[in-house]
Amino acid sequence: MAKLSTVPDQINFADEEAKILKKWKDEDTFQKSVALSKDRPHFTFFDGPPFATGLPHYGHILAGTIKDVVTRWAHQNGHCVQRRFGWDTHGLPVEHEVDKSLGIKGPQDVYEMGIGTYNQHCRSIVMRYSAEWEESVNRMGRWIDFRNDYKTLYPTFMESVWWAFSELVKKGLVYRGVKVMPFSTACSTPLSNFEAGQNYKDVVDPSAFVGFKQEGHENRYLVAWTTTPWTLPSNLALCVHPELQYLVAKDKTTGKEYVVMEDRLFELKNENLEVVEKMTGKQLEGVKYEPLFPYFKHLREQTGAFRVLNNTFVTTDTGTGIVHQAPYFGEIDYQVCKENEIITKDMVVCPVDEKGLYTKEVPDYAGLYVKDADKLILKHLKETGHLVRQSDCKHSYPFCWRSDTPLLYKAVPSWFIRVESIVPLLLANNEQTYWVPAFVKEKRFANWLRDARDWAVSRNRFWGTPINLWVSDDLEEVVAPSSIAELEELTGHKITDIHRESIDHLTIPSKTGRGVLRRVPEVFDCWFESGSMPYAQNHYPFENRKIFEENFPADFIAEGIDQTRGWFYTLLVLSTALFNKPPWKNLICNGLVLAPDGSKMSKRKKNYPDPMEIVHKYGADALRLYLINSPVVRGENLRFREEGVRDLLKDVFLPWFNAYRFFVQNVQLYEHDTQQQFVMPQEVKSENVMDRWIESFTNSLVGFVRKEMNAYRLYAVVSPLTRYFDTLTNIYIRLNRKRIKGDSGVEDQLHALAALGRVLVLIVRLMAPFTPFFSEYIWQNLRKVTGAKEESVHFAMIPEANESLIDENVERRVEAMRNVIDLVRLVRDREGIAVKYPLKEMIVINRNSQYLEDIESLKHYVLLELNVRKLTVSQDKNKYGITLKADPNFKLLGARLKGEQKKVADYLKNKITEAELEQFLAEGKLTVLGHELTSEEVAVSYANNTSAPGEHGYQTHSDAKTIVMVDTSEDESLVEEGLCREVTNRVQRLRKQAKLISTDSASVHIVVQPADSLVGQVLTARKAEIEAATGTPITIGAPTKTATATSKSAIKDAEVELWLFSDTDSSFEGVTVFNGSKKIRIPLKTSNGTLEKYHDLLYNVRSAFDLWNGKISLKDESDALVHPTVEISSLAGRKLTVS
Repeated sequence: MAKLSTVPDQINFADEEAKILKKWKDEDTFQKSVALSKDRPHFTFFDGPPFATGLPHYGHILAGTIKDVVTRWAHQNGHCVQRRFGWDTHGLPVEHEVDKSLGIKGPQDVYEMGIGTYNQHCRSIVMRYSAEWEESVNRMGRWIDFRNDYKTLYPTFMESVWWAFSELVKKGLVYRGVKVMPFSTACSTPLSNFEAGQNYKDVVDPSAFVGFKQEGHENRYLVAWTTTPWTLPSNLALCVHPELQYLVAKDKTTGKEYVVMEDRLFELKNENLEVVEKMTGKQLEGVKYEPLFPYFKHLREQTGAFRVLNNTFVTTDTGTGIVHQAPYFGEIDYQVCKENEIITKDMVVCPVDEKGLYTKEVPDYAGLYVKDADKLILKHLKETGHLVRQSDCKHSYPFCWRSDTPLLYKAVPSWFIRVESIVPLLLANNEQTYWVPAFVKEKRFANWLRDARDWAVSRNRFWGTPINLWVSDDLEEVVAPSSIAELEELTGHKITDIHRESIDHLTIPSKTGRGVLRRVPEVFDCWFESGSMPYAQNHYPFENRKIFEENFPADFIAEGIDQTRGWFYTLLVLSTALFNKPPWKNLICNGLVLAPDGSKMSKRKKNYPDPMEIVHKYGADALRLYLINSPVVRGENLRFREEGVRDLLKDVFLPWFNAYRFFVQNVQLYEHDTQQQFVMPQEVKSENVMDRWIESFTNSLVGFVRKEMNAYRLYAVVSPLTRYFDTLTNIYIRLNRKRIKGDSGVEDQLHALAALGRVLVLIVRLMAPFTPFFSEYIWQNLRKVTGAKEESVHFAMIPEANESLIDENVERRVEAMRNVIDLVRLVRDREGIAVKYPLKEMIVINRNSQYLEDIESLKHYVLLELNVRKLTVSQDKNKYGITLKADPNFKLLGARLKGEQKKVADYLKNKITEAELEQFLAEGKLTVLGHELTSEEVAVSYANNTSAPGEHGYQTHSDAKTIVMVDTSEDESLVEEGLCREVTNRVQRLRKQAKLISTDSASVHIVVQPADSLVGQVLTARKAEIEAATGTPITIGAPTKTATATSKSAIKDAEVELWLFSDTDSSFEGVTVFNGSKKIRIPLKTSNGTLEKYHDLLYNVRSAFDLWNGKISLKDESDALVHPTVEISSLAGRKLTVS
């Protein structure tokens, strides 16, 4: 078994990750792991496809990290996990980039260029940033297959999309209709409501109060309010609330009468009005008015347009209570006008083209962009006396998420999927799924499903999967080929690609005498494609039928909370419509990553650090852990802070690294001292309570993590994992340092080393899915002493908790000890008393006798860690002047008691008796002023009842159950001992500053000013004690030569200056050894004795150069081998070379 490699004093985490990444690539580690798992049960994972036309951001990195953690966990729990990367290659993001680069202004430009040429440009950029994506994903440590990816442009993928749509056609779930949709005039295409909701901005629009002249009343005007004057030429009706009150207000100067809702009269801003009539909205129903513009006045005779309608959607919080209806530019307007037969299913009054320009139907403004026409329209209305009032209105308005231009709402002929008819099935299938967090499933997503509308899946674009519908001119005959083969049979043409340029010209002979059927011009909404990925990525049902059917639904998916209306929704709709199954079993829904100020991250604003800069600075593991140890994995938002990533290095990775390095150093020390190779014993033989505790604590953590990961609760797992390393270093290693170094004998040292080694290996395997790089880094060394055959930690299984090692009693005892240690440390910190200074006594008071027994059982460790001479425990609080105190939970009490909370809280704080609190602790309930209170609403803690805390020499601190009293009074012997430790610490720090190891000999000169200070007296009296503790001879007085290292600092009221002289500087008696370009000097005499044997010299060489593998020998200046029997002292001053 190979020996452990020496661990450097410092580590650059990012650099080490780069080395691991290269190792994985060179050794094809990911593919090896897949091959090793091929015969295991499958764990199915669906990866939502991103666009490769933009670079990955923190949202992608977060979702990718969650996916990687869960799939690694599944793999290391005995599953085969296929992880295929997918690319969304069609749709608006691609076309928009091409339109910008080619100067495309509208669809006509594309037709003139040729769809084939245009689509070729699209094809050429779809993978523009694929290399950057792959590099970024790999650098984050995510294992996913880019070689066997899927792309939505693959003919196999598109063919499965065709199959899915043809199945929906057969089920009667597809129809053609008109829908008012968010429309991007810059991209000349409708958007889904989800897309429209991605980019709202505050804008200032004209606020116009417009008078519609009532027929039969010369001076009466129905006043409606609008922020879209450009829709007024298309007005066909007005709408009022049937149950609310309206009135007629007459301008006493002009004689004009205005009809408005009673509650909204103030909006007219006219103090010269008098109310002359009142009526309900129901009474206004059917009232006719004159059109503002003549363009569609013929509809009055045809459909009864230009009259007042009733509907309860009208509100009292904005406008005038009379709503202008332009049915082809508003979704509610469309529904209301259709219900009242103002419009019919077959007619369209939409005089605006795909670029947002008025058509010839509105001759006065034809060719003008609608938003630019607002001012001209308002000017016309003012001139004709129809503009009652005008101002500006700041409000939130949707913009195109791709072009950043204002959206219009306009009527678009579309192909729809009947979603409303399957809503009960959607809700039932959603109930079968498991979400983290659950509230997103139960509220946000379920509410969205309940209100689901029919889905307009067609887009008037070019680069996408063409809708596979061939129709007759009258739309009465429809054919939906389900495959390429079927289309070949129907058309008689060989087909290799099914993008528009390859199939638009193909026709199908009519079977009903309607000539030929031609393909509809639209392509699929790219959400239809991504929603089809579970089967399309496998070319189902044409291939891989068994694989798909045995592994559907997916075991796991994950994306951001914004996908509740996007990918999650389309997956469920299509899966329900096709199979009546949910498409996934388990889902993690993450929140959004925001800039530090809480705003949306923006490349333009540069309000966040580049993700790869963070990775190169702190490492991917630190970024991964930061993201998944935050509220964002609970569906909440995260304000990204670079300091948070940096703090994880300090609080988690450095303690972990130091624990690992400490273990390796002491294994090497053990091997050197015993001349025996360390092999990690698998059987636990130690009876030491701290060894038993750390093994129990670690195995309990393993059990907890497994339980929570089985429930996909990453948010519950990561925090205990990160806190573990503080526990390991500050409790176990800190309290057992001397044992691990061998001060208690070889057998006890072996027990301590074995315990530390076992938990390090256990935690490395447990952390592997979360921190894949650093876990691999440590595993490559630790596996040498475990006998593990796995080349990578990611080939090893996640450990099971060893129940035989879990001792709840031991864990309870150490937890009590940790609690007391923390309380006393807080007292020391508050009083400014360093741990170097011993204290006389500490008293621990707690009602629980078991707790006190636990503290007593670990008394040795408590006193040692806190540097206190005496420990006293007691249940008798009265003896020490301690009382009980009630701490009300104001939030809970306020929510339940409302106005009574103040009286109850006052009683709890000022009037409650000790006896009542004792009874409350015994029974768990308390009645105050007629209200029964619980332990959740009131906590009981200790309080120091002395009039002047500290007057008895004791300082106190407490939590809800325990109070500690610490004697902080000074004692001459205790102060001297503290000062002795201070000087010892200065010498040790100076040795470290000079980069000396424990075996390097050195001497120190010390001068204390003033010399007769207490520090000077302690130095003189305890000089030998300090020398023994540091292994460094001390001379009191200033030196006469230049020192290797110096320091000057204050201790109490004295100034202490030290000079250190390393024996390696001048009177060096030792050997200089070269290994390539590296050189070390090995002293033959140290404070621990003389280097006498050749194998001791070789050990120092191996340790210094990390040469643990294979044989080495030494050559002298004449290139002759140094013989193992050489007299070591004869090598003094010689220069040797490693061979």
